[in-house]
Amino acid sequence: MKIKYELINQDKKARRGLLHTNHGTVETPMFMPVGTLANVKMLTPEELKEVGSGIILSNTYHLWLRPGEDVIKKAGGLHKFMHYDGPILTDSGGFQVFSLAKNKKKDITEEGVHFKSHIDGKALFLTPEKSMEIQNKLDSDIAMSFDECIPYPVTYDYAKASTERTLRWAKRGKDAFNNENQSLFGIVQGSSYPDLREYSAKKTVEMGFDGYAIGGTSVGEDKETMYKMVDDAIKFLPEDKPRYLMGVGEPEDLLEGIERGVDMFDCVLPTRLARHANAFTETGKINLKNAKYKEDFAPISESCDCYTCKHYTKAYLRHLFTAKEGLGGRLLSIHNIRFLIKLMEDAREAITNQNFAEYKKQFLEKYKN
Repeated sequence: MKIKYELINQDKKARRGLLHTNHGTVETPMFMPVGTLANVKMLTPEELKEVGSGIILSNTYHLWLRPGEDVIKKAGGLHKFMHYDGPILTDSGGFQVFSLAKNKKKDITEEGVHFKSHIDGKALFLTPEKSMEIQNKLDSDIAMSFDECIPYPVTYDYAKASTERTLRWAKRGKDAFNNENQSLFGIVQGSSYPDLREYSAKKTVEMGFDGYAIGGTSVGEDKETMYKMVDDAIKFLPEDKPRYLMGVGEPEDLLEGIERGVDMFDCVLPTRLARHANAFTETGKINLKNAKYKEDFAPISESCDCYTCKHYTKAYLRHLFTAKEGLGGRLLSIHNIRFLIKLMEDAREAITNQNFAEYKKQFLEKYKN
């Protein structure tokens, strides 16, 4: 079946809902952990379920290169291949083409993008049709349109040409899409230009996707510019479809997005921070390599219900990192993902209680990034 969004509660623009998928129903607003190579780094599917994860992400570009979409199809699809029975979203590969390829002199044409593999330098060509073919074979619950993630800053003329091409690519990808059990999201671009955001949103909605993403944010712009990008796009998106802000994971940005009506978020931030000994706390991020934690026998957070905080102290975690033991990154990844998912749970409760603005204010007054 196609996904279905059900609105449950609303507090001004903030929305609480249910997203029904082929692999279960998940609550929104939600944070989606990123499992780029069919694995959320260092964690098992069982650990993800324990922290309350719903949808997780995998990446079309990376899985195309290894092990290859045909291998995953032979395994029975991405869910069976990676042993995750919850919903999965695959992004289109567009962001990785523009950010990871070793050869930054990519040749962007109307047909697609010529570039070189970041692994071995092999010449590659990715088109909207190829991205759909790969994602159809991966058989995720949600596939994403192929787009150009516009860098920041760019000229108006560049942004306009790129936005118009992304719309043409979206149409081509939708026409090539061929998996009746999979849903397809369109992506709104337009950089920091309000008229282009409006134009992109309206034209993308006209095509009739199952959900809509706001792309091209968190690419180097300041916070206020990012929030304005969301404002300029989201008011033109339908209320009966899920809204997804791509690549955003700082706690304050999640709350700002929810206040504007966003339902879905993703980011590699919690696991990336964890691998460098950084932990989310109610009063901001801390680095557990700091000497002051050497004899700190309290958990990262007394109020956190994650496995790590229930069983381990900051002193022990610091020891793991200073001794270069991989367990430290695993335990911190559990905590950081749980922190963001718990933030979403608390936000949903605040929306139901009609006090989201107060909840956001109280959280941010305490949280210092």
